[in-house]
Amino acid sequence: MKTTQHQLFNFIRTTSFRAILVSTILWLFCNNVFATPQVVVLPYQGTIDPVAQLQLSRAIKDATNRNAEAVIIELDTPGGLLSTTRTMVQMILNSPVPVIVYVSPRGAHAGSAGVFITMAGHLAAMAPGTNIGAAHPVSIGIGGGSDSISGVMGTKVMNDASAQIRTIANQRHRNAEWAERAVRQSVAITETEAESLKVIDFVAKNLDDLLILCDGKQITLANGSIRTLHTRDAVVITREPGIGDKLLSVIADPNVSYILLALGFYGLLFEFQNPGAVWPGIMGGLCMIFAFTSFQVLPINLAGLLLIITAFILFVLEVKFVSKGAFTVGAIIAMTAGSLMLFDLPDDVPGLNWYVIAAVVFTTVLFFTLVVTAGVKAMKARVLTGREGLIGEICDVVSKIDPEGKVFVHGELWRATADTPIEKGAKVTVEKLEGTLLYVHPK
Repeated sequence: MKTTQHQLFNFIRTTSFRAILVSTILWLFCNNVFATPQVVVLPYQGTIDPVAQLQLSRAIKDATNRNAEAVIIELDTPGGLLSTTRTMVQMILNSPVPVIVYVSPRGAHAGSAGVFITMAGHLAAMAPGTNIGAAHPVSIGIGGGSDSISGVMGTKVMNDASAQIRTIANQRHRNAEWAERAVRQSVAITETEAESLKVIDFVAKNLDDLLILCDGKQITLANGSIRTLHTRDAVVITREPGIGDKLLSVIADPNVSYILLALGFYGLLFEFQNPGAVWPGIMGGLCMIFAFTSFQVLPINLAGLLLIITAFILFVLEVKFVSKGAFTVGAIIAMTAGSLMLFDLPDDVPGLNWYVIAAVVFTTVLFFTLVVTAGVKAMKARVLTGREGLIGEICDVVSKIDPEGKVFVHGELWRATADTPIEKGAKVTVEKLEGTLLYVHPK
């Protein structure tokens, strides 16, 4: 009987194990063979900046986790920071999933930095009515303005950009000669010209057409593996930029983050000097948070930040102690030097605008001279209202003080006492107050 039960148990255990093993194998097989393919679409319109780099990193990571067929960048950009562009190109070239760059929608263009990104894609396409080119390196300034980089630095940046675009084009088997002309001569072409010159792979009417054209293409990834795309019926997962990304794109400008840092200091210091004001503290805290949030995507020089903090400390010391302007001079020097050192930016990216630095330093001096100084004086001033306001007041004696009597002050009668008798009608000065009893002495 026991032998039969043991055999039955072994049979059930073995059968269950086999069933689980077979089910697992079938699930994995079906999940990989019959699973619906996916593509991650990243629409991007605007200047190429650190936020664009952050969004691309997220999209590639998301596509990798989903085992997606590809990442599609729907690109419409006038250009942007050369340093950020280099990083994005590296991300595309080394991506574990294919990256398709699609200049879209109609009317869009891939200018300047957009040329580098388009050429770097494993596949490149353009929508009808779009253009690409004008990749001459420029310096992006405050407010979105741009100036050609000249002199030795201009030659250096030009040669470096030309070499990079040729390398990218050769790796992707695209027209390297045109790519270099786009950098050196700022040439630009339409989508049909780009296709005929082999700058892009094809022209796609829309995203659905793009998925059909990409289907079956073989892509060689950075690790040497070859991957065949199955995009015809792929599920499209769009990663639209959120409110946070849009806000970060605004505050990631060095000039904006610098102003936010200064406003944060103003608000917090005003709140410390005037407890209960509330709004200055709230706004100062928010500005400080926004400033340090932008520092996450901007290259910050810690020495510059410490110099700015030191400058504010020196301004506070000037208000608290008499230094005949020594603290103020030191603060101005520290703040100016710290402002110039605050961002460790590449050669193609200008630092803080001189006008912004001058405006912030001048405003800071004015702030501490007027606002903070007035607040400190108000805190040190003698209280003139309430019970504490009685100290030092001149009173009329309405009944003889010996040792107690009555005095008239602030429209009220108070009990008063003195060390020596004081006749009615005399003038006395309040020394201190204990409860409802005034201690006075003759004027």
